[in-house]
Amino acid sequence: MSGTRTTRSVMAIAVIAALAAGCGSTGTTTAPSTGTTASVAPASVAPASVAPASVAPASVAPASSAAASVAPGASAAAAAVPSLTPDAAAKWTTSHPFKAAFIYVGAASDAGWTHAHDVGRLAVQTAFGGRVETMFKENVPEGPQCAQVITQLVNQGANIIFGTSFGFQPSFVAAAQKYPNVLFEMATGTEQSANLAEYYGAGENGDYLSGMAAGAATKNGKIGFVAPFAIPEVIREIDAYTMGARSMNPNATVQVVWTNTWFDPAKERQAAESLVAKGVDVLGDGQDSPTTGQVAAAAGLKWTGYDSNQESFAPNAWLTATTYNWGPYYTREVAAAMNGTWKTHFYYGGFNDDFVVMAPFGQSVSQATQQAILAKEAAMKAGTFDPFTGPITKQDGSIGVPAGTTLPVYTTTGLSKYSIDWFVQGVIGSAKG
Repeated sequence: MSGTRTTRSVMAIAVIAALAAGCGSTGTTTAPSTGTTASVAPASVAPASVAPASVAPASVAPASSAAASVAPGASAAAAAVPSLTPDAAAKWTTSHPFKAAFIYVGAASDAGWTHAHDVGRLAVQTAFGGRVETMFKENVPEGPQCAQVITQLVNQGANIIFGTSFGFQPSFVAAAQKYPNVLFEMATGTEQSANLAEYYGAGENGDYLSGMAAGAATKNGKIGFVAPFAIPEVIREIDAYTMGARSMNPNATVQVVWTNTWFDPAKERQAAESLVAKGVDVLGDGQDSPTTGQVAAAAGLKWTGYDSNQESFAPNAWLTATTYNWGPYYTREVAAAMNGTWKTHFYYGGFNDDFVVMAPFGQSVSQATQQAILAKEAAMKAGTFDPFTGPITKQDGSIGVPAGTTLPVYTTTGLSKYSIDWFVQGVIGSAKG
């Protein structure tokens, strides 16, 4: 993977922070603890004053210390919080809290990717109260500065550190070796060691469903997609989105414009407006801000978002979105670390454990379309449908995935969802960026 989540500009962050304030998005905590931008002073933190956890332990899947089972259809907010063992409860107290740290590549107020992670951090605070102290660094660039931030957090006593960008992986691998008594977890990465785990989820399944909404909404069959980086994570998103759209409208096309940034409202606006000028009547995106939706609303078009429920930014344009429910995962991982039961793992959540959750449907999504999307989601939960089961035809007309073959999530040899680097039939644009 060559592209990574890049540093957000100060101006862009100010723009989206102002937008986020309009929908209640916030980067503040419920206590005097605060996170800071990595380029300025080190984060100053204090324990949160919220209710302690007092619920039964969650069941744990064999492959992961975190993959607790949640019944299909259960509310994500209602997922059980693992309880602490008597030894852990005695060890971690308000006067000696466990310290969980988060490194964000963007701003907690971005209304997208980082905001969703910060909601997860706040869920940890709520679950454990004063027994856990959370701290975060935002707007951290990949490269040497990430390593510096990790060192700062270790020196502040962090027991577990979560990184939320693929580009942090080299720093996390090195830090896991340097600090064997600290636990590390990386979102969207692939490297593991005794104290380094990886976690993400099947966003491509949600993207297929969002694509279905887009395919049903388009009147002229022309859909536009504002895309960040030409890496497998994004390519499989666009492929799934396109296949979902064409399941509803076989003649639909998805035209891609690359921004080469995860967060830059000005570039996102320019890309979206260029697609509108080319005649698309539905927009989708994989960006961290809701700017594409605002362009769609201004042009009277429909829009699918990403990362978070961004409906309030463009309610008349809104169709739905793939969102990530990080809170239960973070809570389970922190509990496992506190209990001394944490083990390295490669976690890939989905609909069945409410890690991937579809945002509410917009007012213009018909009942027939809603029913079709919900039926496909049910098939995914039942294991009877995977968007990446062949036959899948590439953009150039050749066979990308043979009939009866389903791409694995990740493998070190051969094609996988984590290595796919080509577009499917129906996409307009280059998968090279």
